[in-house]
Amino acid sequence: MSKADNKRVNEKRALKSAARFYAVQALFQMEVSGQTVEQVRVEFETHRIGVETEDEAWVDADIDYFRKLVDLAVDDQARIDQMTDRALVAKWPIARIDPTLRALFRAAGAEFVETDTPPRVVITEYVQITQAFFPEGRESKFVNAVLDHMAREAKPEAFSA
Repeated sequence: MSKADNKRVNEKRALKSAARFYAVQALFQMEVSGQTVEQVRVEFETHRIGVETEDEAWVDADIDYFRKLVDLAVDDQARIDQMTDRALVAKWPIARIDPTLRALFRAAGAEFVETDTPPRVVITEYVQITQAFFPEGRESKFVNAVLDHMAREAKPEAFSA
């Protein structure tokens, strides 16, 4: 692979990573504000993703992937939440989990059940997102364990030797 090809691949990965991060934020915002998918999508696409102002610059993202993740997470929320519940300790149903983590599990769950992204890539990406929201590190271990359980349920073939 040439340097130019490698650069394009890395740029594409970065845009997809940013789309995941924004999807988690959008799902969180929908839950806490009661806004619709359309309202949140418009806000993110108009006022956040890739927008530069005098005070701040928001990184660019793969808009299509952002939309796909948010839509899939909303459309499959019941299924994803059930899968998340099965990955959690019995006394900690998803309703008791921090809303940021719920949003993260829903976005990751959408990737597990509806995309061809390898589960280990999804886990790595969302553990990194967790570290951005919870820099102390305790939550990232928890997220890694829950996502591993969810991935093994959604795509067991990816884990067979």
